[in-house]
Amino acid sequence: MIRSIALVALALFSHATFAADAETEKAAIREVIARMEAAWNRGDFRGYMEGFANPDVIFVSRGEFQKDWQGTLDHYIRDYGQSPDGRGTLHFYDIRIELLGPDAAQLISRYRLDRPNSPQNGINTRLMRKRDGKWVIALNHVSSRETQR
Repeated sequence: MIRSIALVALALFSHATFAADAETEKAAIREVIARMEAAWNRGDFRGYMEGFANPDVIFVSRGEFQKDWQGTLDHYIRDYGQSPDGRGTLHFYDIRIELLGPDAAQLISRYRLDRPNSPQNGINTRLMRKRDGKWVIALNHVSSRETQR
């Protein structure tokens, strides 16, 4: 009987510890996304790219694969870096995170890019990996649409 109680207590403690660890990891992932959003909004594309695995991020947008980390950075600078109005203001929201393991998570979120011309909204699907103690985006798929003003 005492052994059964001890096993149940151990199971409950393990579950509680995992839940606390899971919330800590989810908070760390949310912080990565918040830093990326802030970097974009101040025009710091390199800072934005710190959230992506370098050099091997896989980035899919508009039905195309971007080349790699540098190719993705070049794309952002080319397509959004001409002016603050061209860059717009980025906001990620409705963020859903599922931990897949100790070093992997799936993140699905909505985003909105407010700008005078061609505002966008859409959904990001991201595979997050924990590398060297920090979370980065290893795979990023964007489904976007331009919205009417």
